[in-house]
Amino acid sequence: MTNAIQPGNEALRRSPLHDRHAALGAKFAPFGGWEMPLEYAGGGVLKEHAAVREAAGVFDVSHLGKARVTGPAAAAFVNACLTNDLDRIGTGQAQYTLCCDEVTGGVVDDIIAYRFADDHVFLVPNAANTAEVVRRLSTAAPAGLTVTNEHDAYAVLAVQGPRSAEVLAAMELPTGSAYMSFTEATLGEAGLTVCRTGYTGEHGYELVVPAAEAGRLWDALLEAGAAAGIRPCGLAARDTLRTEMGYALHGQDLSPEITPVQARVGWAVGWSKPAFWGREALVAERAAGPVRTLLGLEAVDRAIPRPHMLVYSGADPIGEVTSGTFSPSRRLGIGLALLDTATGLGPGDTVELDVRGRRATMRVVRPPFIIPQVK
Repeated sequence: MTNAIQPGNEALRRSPLHDRHAALGAKFAPFGGWEMPLEYAGGGVLKEHAAVREAAGVFDVSHLGKARVTGPAAAAFVNACLTNDLDRIGTGQAQYTLCCDEVTGGVVDDIIAYRFADDHVFLVPNAANTAEVVRRLSTAAPAGLTVTNEHDAYAVLAVQGPRSAEVLAAMELPTGSAYMSFTEATLGEAGLTVCRTGYTGEHGYELVVPAAEAGRLWDALLEAGAAAGIRPCGLAARDTLRTEMGYALHGQDLSPEITPVQARVGWAVGWSKPAFWGREALVAERAAGPVRTLLGLEAVDRAIPRPHMLVYSGADPIGEVTSGTFSPSRRLGIGLALLDTATGLGPGDTVELDVRGRRATMRVVRPPFIIPQVK
């Protein structure tokens, strides 16, 4: 759910773990306005990807936004703004949801909402969109509710992989929470939130900790996870992992120009709710059917899909790749593409991709591209 890697390096922000990444030989790249590790020396994308699929990996995702809504009926207010139905979950649970444009229904951002109490909701938006999400919520908030941008107050570390629970257990951190639930814990004297969430398809946890304690937590995870084969992992492996799962990336597969209906994330919309931003437009689009639909592509030959490549059926362009990469698990090119719904194309059909002027055959599939470990 993070924003695409961007060119340029103007006024980039840095994680509180930047020096530790540099010491590990990280290759950095601009990402959502931040300078973040892309991959590490001695590992690289393939080894980091394999570590998460087979053992454990730790990601610094401190660039993710953090915002808090507090006050009487804070949860009810958030529920009336964001798409998913926050009443489906209780205290101590988290939920994937969307902030949509009130008029068009396009996705302003995708967000994880932590429900601490009826009067306290913590939000994790994407890096580049945090200020806009906070602005929209602040503008709409009634008297008595407070919306605060806490982007720099906390760091977020993601521990992902089949042995991730071993890593946390070695640190005496809680591991038994159900998927999309969270619990409070301590590291020394510092409090942290341990949430059973992730962006990889593997069993894993995301740890929200005060920024000043991020270094101590990072060091402890690498030390405790050594026996489990833990590796520090960068954003390049995070992208291959999430693409194999077919998880949407805001700025590519979701955007103000791409609605939840088109991106096939209507499961994150509380259709029976009386109100949420963009409801009228989305209900109408759902009833009429979207003009384009996000589907998966997997290479029949050796081609690798890349964003913005055109997809063809015969001589006619019928869509565009939104995300694409080489799948380390499948050893082939995979991608997501918005395809014209009127073509009637679906899983099992073949299309062609324009790869630098050469046509490459792709098979249309319904993601995920691998069997997920997280249900």
